[in-house]
Amino acid sequence: MMATRAGQVSAARDSLFRGDLNATHRLAAALVAADPGDAEGHFLLGVAESGAGRVQAGIQHVGRAIMLDPKGEYRAQLAKLFVLIRRDGDAAAMLRDAEQTLPTDALSRDTMGCVYARLGDHAAALSHFTEAVRLEPRNREFRYNQATTLNFLGRVAEAETALETLIALAPDEARAHHLLTSIRKQTREHNHVERLTRTYANARDGRSRLLLGYALAKEMEDIGQPVEALNRLMAVNAEHRRALPYAFARDAAVFDAVEASWSTLAQAPATEPSRDAPIFIIGMPRTGTTLVDRILSSHPDVESAGELQAMPLAVKQAAGTRGPMVMAPETIMAAASSDMRDIGRDYLQRARHHRRDPARRFTDKFPGNFHYAGFIARSLPSARIVCLRRHPMDTVLSNFRNLFAIGSRYYDYSYDLLDIAAYYARFDRLIAFWRTVLPGRVLEIRYEDLIADQEGQTRRLLAHCGLEWSNTCLSFHTNRAPVSTPSAAQVRRPIYADSVARWKRHVDVLEPVKRFFEEAGIGFNPVSFPALQGA
Repeated sequence: MMATRAGQVSAARDSLFRGDLNATHRLAAALVAADPGDAEGHFLLGVAESGAGRVQAGIQHVGRAIMLDPKGEYRAQLAKLFVLIRRDGDAAAMLRDAEQTLPTDALSRDTMGCVYARLGDHAAALSHFTEAVRLEPRNREFRYNQATTLNFLGRVAEAETALETLIALAPDEARAHHLLTSIRKQTREHNHVERLTRTYANARDGRSRLLLGYALAKEMEDIGQPVEALNRLMAVNAEHRRALPYAFARDAAVFDAVEASWSTLAQAPATEPSRDAPIFIIGMPRTGTTLVDRILSSHPDVESAGELQAMPLAVKQAAGTRGPMVMAPETIMAAASSDMRDIGRDYLQRARHHRRDPARRFTDKFPGNFHYAGFIARSLPSARIVCLRRHPMDTVLSNFRNLFAIGSRYYDYSYDLLDIAAYYARFDRLIAFWRTVLPGRVLEIRYEDLIADQEGQTRRLLAHCGLEWSNTCLSFHTNRAPVSTPSAAQVRRPIYADSVARWKRHVDVLEPVKRFFEEAGIGFNPVSFPALQGA
């Protein structure tokens, strides 16, 4: 009997390794049927269930396995499942338990690292990724995770070495090429253009071509070939855009719902709202939000919690709507009549697990919170909101040049210049709406003004956030806290003006965007920019 069970466990593990979840499920279910107290059977059944999308069932089985045998491997998997359903507090608690009985296999250590990373604790993640690499040095996933975390922590030279090792092991690993390119500005003497050109030519799947195309365009820009770089990017993005089932009407519907819901939201009950005062940094992506986050988190009384999904999730929870999209018109409309106290408390509870020092105030720099400014103002009346503005033409170009999360449908607008322009126009209209209905609540800061007058704009920023002046905010580039956004390399430098008016290098290509903005009246609003032709 024991031999039979051992054979079943081995077969189930082998099936799981091959990705055959049906076989894993069948074999694990047989183990549990034969012995309801079989911890390994419950664990493997839980992994199979969650892998098939039945995460709650997976949690029940893995939880049962832990009750029967509290192995570190089981606890690491349960922490991962908790993160998948946004139960960050439970995930953090399970990680603490797993640390007491550390798993000995590479996959579980990598899993622990991934959960720590999702919780924003990159320093804790690194030791687990490093151990996973030690145990399985030829696993490209483990090496990539380690390199990414080294970069987040500012250990750039080590990250470069780790990536070169990974590329030597797997020359076609597009993610490694893309990350290596982004770590620092390349030079004519030291770059990877030749290798990238060769690797891109051999790539066949769309995701690899997208990553490698962006990497190649970035390095071309770095070595002084801006026209060639943008031409490359135009081709790469056009190829990817053709494969997307995207129309701007989908995003327009969300903007419409945000504006339409305000009359209800403004009257919604707010019994005993929280007095907590988080600082929300909002705006279009690639407009200076990470820079402002670094300035604020360099203040001795402030820490950065990173880019949280806590407010969108709190609104989703209040709405009670189903469906995979967290941000959707029906969710925004349904949540507008909720008790704002509940949304505020839910938000703070979710944010708590991403903080390190509860004695300090914290920033949440998820740019997309500009959709939720009304919910923020009503549910957290002491919160401060800072909105970054950047020249519309530079905003379009920068969004086009940056590769966001490929699998996220929220960034589908970013692969076409006119899609981005249309998105910007609605963003601009929404910020004007908040300016009207929330007077004084949202401080708008122009990226260009911050570059030209760092101290003056920093004083404005701190005053709005209710913070005393601190000279440390002017030395934000010495801040040693991790950076997990595409701006990591830039914000480790002092203020620089390289990105101001970058669009003027490409006036011909951007002419349709310029005409779109002129027809939409963009560039003439009170806080934004003078007429485009004079900018």
